Amino acid sequence: MNNNAQFLLVGTLLTGTLLLAACGGDSNLRAPGPGIDPDVPPPATDYDVTIRRTGEGIPHITAADFASMGYGYGYAQAEDNLCLLAEDTLTIRGLRARYLGGEGTYTIPANGAVASNIEADFFWRSLATDEAIAPLRDSSDQEVLEASRGFVDGFNRYRQEILDGQHSGRHLACRDADWLLALEEEDMYRRYFRLAVLASSSVFVDGVANAAPPDLLGELPLPLDPQEIIDQLTDLVGGVVDGVSGLLPVPLPFPLSNELPFGSNMYALAGDTTENGESILFGNPHFPWEKTERLYMTHLQVGPPDERIEIMGAALIGLPAVLIGFNDKFAWSHTVSTAFRFSFYELTLDPLDPTRYLFDGEFIDMEARDITIDVLEQDGSVRQEQRTLYHSHYGPMLEFEVSGIPILSWSPLKAYTLRDANAENDRLLNQFFRWNRAQSFEEFVDLHASVLGTPWVNTIATGPGKPAYYGDVTVVPNVPDSKVLSCATVLTPVFALLQPGVPILDGSRASCAWDTDDDAPAPGIFGPGNLPSLTRSDWVHNCNDSYWLTHPEEPLTGFAAIIGDEESARSLRTRQCIRHIQDRLDGSDGRPGTTFDMPVLQDIVLDSSLMTERLARDTILSTYCQVPLPLLGTSGPVEVAEACAVLAEWDGTHNLDARGGHIWREFWRGINPLPLELPGMWLTPFNANDPVNTPAGLNPLSPLVELAFADGVQTAIDSGFALDAPMGDIQFSGIHGSGTDEERIPVFGGEGFEGSFTIASSRGALTEQGYAVTFGNSYIQTVTWDEQGMPVAEGFVTYSQSTDPASPFFRNMTEAYADKAWIRFPYADAEINADPALQTLRLRATAP
Repeated sequence: MNNNAQFLLVGTLLTGTLLLAACGGDSNLRAPGPGIDPDVPPPATDYDVTIRRTGEGIPHITAADFASMGYGYGYAQAEDNLCLLAEDTLTIRGLRARYLGGEGTYTIPANGAVASNIEADFFWRSLATDEAIAPLRDSSDQEVLEASRGFVDGFNRYRQEILDGQHSGRHLACRDADWLLALEEEDMYRRYFRLAVLASSSVFVDGVANAAPPDLLGELPLPLDPQEIIDQLTDLVGGVVDGVSGLLPVPLPFPLSNELPFGSNMYALAGDTTENGESILFGNPHFPWEKTERLYMTHLQVGPPDERIEIMGAALIGLPAVLIGFNDKFAWSHTVSTAFRFSFYELTLDPLDPTRYLFDGEFIDMEARDITIDVLEQDGSVRQEQRTLYHSHYGPMLEFEVSGIPILSWSPLKAYTLRDANAENDRLLNQFFRWNRAQSFEEFVDLHASVLGTPWVNTIATGPGKPAYYGDVTVVPNVPDSKVLSCATVLTPVFALLQPGVPILDGSRASCAWDTDDDAPAPGIFGPGNLPSLTRSDWVHNCNDSYWLTHPEEPLTGFAAIIGDEESARSLRTRQCIRHIQDRLDGSDGRPGTTFDMPVLQDIVLDSSLMTERLARDTILSTYCQVPLPLLGTSGPVEVAEACAVLAEWDGTHNLDARGGHIWREFWRGINPLPLELPGMWLTPFNANDPVNTPAGLNPLSPLVELAFADGVQTAIDSGFALDAPMGDIQFSGIHGSGTDEERIPVFGGEGFEGSFTIASSRGALTEQGYAVTFGNSYIQTVTWDEQGMPVAEGFVTYSQSTDPASPFFRNMTEAYADKAWIRFPYADAEINADPALQTLRLRATAP
């Protein structure tokens, strides 16, 4: 392939290139190869793409067609994230244990799944089969097929350059590894499938990989009585919430419960709310800073100039499209939806054969899948391991437990299986590729409903002079509340406690299959007429709670419980999210005026203030801090006087110079496990008629609150950090080095459980190392339009574009983010070409 490639060097950048080379950097520029005259047109090629990188590391990809766009996209992502993509290829092929060892761990930070490499391989070999991905490939638009093929070849080109010894010093984690495998086209569709089931099947990696029928000749496991399960679950939290567990649902360690492992904030502000009458969009996914759920920013220009398709924004690693972005016609963003994408089915088994189950009066066989994987041992040898995993006609069999309590177990009489709507979603890539090609805001909104391929995210959108749109128009199993009742099983009350909204249905009756709406594009899902959406002339938002309070003055109600909850307490982050807008529009936020413009919006979304500080600091200072005696903590008396003095002077934020916020965070970490509607915790309980402001008035007489405050102060003391240490000394990027002050990049922001809008999460309590942030604000975009209708966009990729420490784009945006130095996203060609740090690479190649 290299012999057919021609690299064209932009002459005006030669000096900059030489300087970069002299400093040891990888300029991404190459001179024409021997014997190639840059003035002579090259022969016809399959791929023709130019990649212009502006100074912050954004690749602006200009391509003749979608295949060439994919080629440039694959090459650019490999430049920045070669090892990350290579590891994901092992995952989706079920080869982790073969190359990374059976004792290694597989984690999906976005959904909280943790399993061994062996379990991961069995899981993905069982689910991401040729038969499973074929509908996704066969139903995809031609543009998807071409871009996917191009991505493979572009990635493989860069990989081959690495194998040939080019790009010295880059990608040291994998450049010499035997697991740096070439991509194949099928890998792309397996990756798409993996992302489709991110909020559903892949939560249960271990439960699917280890599900096995009982041995009828051995000791037979018996399922727990449902009431016994409920008693054990309530005992699990009884020590924390003694005496109230029977009064209301208590948070339990069920996947996707409580604060989502992945989330987001977003606003669409229409002209009624802005200073100049032009719409503004803010999008900010909260995603992991590690692994393949990182977002990668790019700018795509496809086709001839007079017919150009143009879009800019971000996508998850390995997808040759823009998933969140903007152009001159519209902008959009996403947040993770509360809707569940799956249901469980209870199967009644043949007493003589636990791999046969009753369906409409007859016993039918499960499908047995014999899977063999290779496992690398510590001594370098490779052994094989074999399992037989089973599928019902609904989907994979699984077993599941919560903190050692068996919930879904495979006994001689009953077993459980999973049906996943997104495992059947063959419209996923078409949704985003058609959005990328949409010619108007109105077409964008229409495509949301007509394709209905959005897998697990809410969507907001607006455009120049356009209203604010919201929709949870996503792939949701068509399980109305009436079906949950008519198809109930003995475990239905267990799931009402464990995770309200998740259906568990009787799998022995065809009548308990999912319904299909007349306006649905596929069987088994709700159509857009039964999914929530809202368009307004002022604003809409979502911060990961359900659709109900998209706008408090126009609540959305009457939808199935599987989609989301209504008239219930909102999270502290959602309340902060709404109050940001309300306080701005009524002038009570301390800023001049009562409307939004870009600078005001940017100041608000990064201000690192906390809803809990607003609700409770005065209470703490006026009660516990006035008591001259120690408070009783879990480990004994705790002196709180010094902490109180610091909290009295604290500015109430988690900005880098804010002192004392870590005390408050650890206090609230102790309250976090408690339900928002816990009786006695708040003096003013939740009121559905005032959901933004209730519950309120933290009750200082609650022993749970007092204990949490004492323990929080003790944790802060035990960490070794001064109680008045600034957050910038405590909290830092967990992926950019943590050994020395020079390596660390300080990070502002807080946790969702504190009611922080600006998210920086270390996923654990304060230690002597501080808070190492590995999750939170990720891709941030603020977008409006100028008088000519061109997009004006600024933001960040908070963890930067590259995962390679040798890349110039490994930490540059993170450092800008730490300084709140908003980065302009250059969209117009003139602005791109005027960048003094511009690097340009043209790739031409014949497909192999």
